[in-house]
Amino acid sequence: MEENKVVENKTETSKKPARKPVDNGAYAKAGSFFKGVKAEFGKIIWPTRDDIIRQTTAVVIVSAIVCALIAGLDVAFETGMNYITTIFK
Repeated sequence: MEENKVVENKTETSKKPARKPVDNGAYAKAGSFFKGVKAEFGKIIWPTRDDIIRQTTAVVIVSAIVCALIAGLDVAFETGMNYITTIFK
């Protein structure tokens, strides 16, 4: 005798809740905006205190070096221009 196999196709149909009417008013838009801002703030990886100290120190040192370089070039160019202008007087 031949056996017949019955295959059941069980698919779950999820019942979606009825949608609420969307309020496009100013308060709804503002509320949506601030919910988005709060979600984005949650994604921020804030630096540690040690990282901030190291980065601030690096910025101050590089700024001092660049300041000294610009001041040195200013003095050198001023001296050079004074020398050139005294020659042609």
